[in-house]
Amino acid sequence: MAGMTRANGPADYRRIAADYDNSARRTMALRRRTIECLRLQPGDTVVDAGCGTGLGFDLLLAAVGSSGRVIGVEASPEMMALARQRVAAARWDNVLLIESDIQSARWPLPADALLFNYVHDILRSPEALQAVFAQSRPGARVAAAGIRHPPRWLDPLRLYRRFKSRGCYTSYEGLDRPWDLLQHRVPGLRVESTLFGTGYIAWGELEPQPAE
Repeated sequence: MAGMTRANGPADYRRIAADYDNSARRTMALRRRTIECLRLQPGDTVVDAGCGTGLGFDLLLAAVGSSGRVIGVEASPEMMALARQRVAAARWDNVLLIESDIQSARWPLPADALLFNYVHDILRSPEALQAVFAQSRPGARVAAAGIRHPPRWLDPLRLYRRFKSRGCYTSYEGLDRPWDLLQHRVPGLRVESTLFGTGYIAWGELEPQPAE
């Protein structure tokens, strides 16, 4: 879930890491639908950008199988510590964990699929997205989910969304269309509104990088 850093460090995951799984399980159905949009196949390599505690790893591994690989990138040491515990307890040998901000993370083979689950800061950073896309195959499948501003006539829900996500994001910029930077490299990006207009799922395929 965490992926970006700022001058005083990542969003406040020290405070929320211990209870993250309990709170995030409320949206597991949405996480599952987002992962399904990736159309993962056995043998695929999938990057979970801002993987948090690794709550989605079992779903990803079930899709890519023992011949595939899950790469989890997480900037928060507290979240990553819990992800490592999860991987060790399950004895998963095809999960690679990278503790790093997403711009600096490097993985050993190109990604076939990219998951951005509730990582608004990453999706609002052209530099972060470019770093991920540069390490992905042309046509890699992309799926994102997160919060968004509902229509203006539902302004009370906007305030509620800000309250619920406090400490998770460094900025609320772009909440009207959180996916719009993805559209620069994912032509035909499909977007579905969720959670009564306060959330979304977006998915599509990565366009090859234009030749320089």
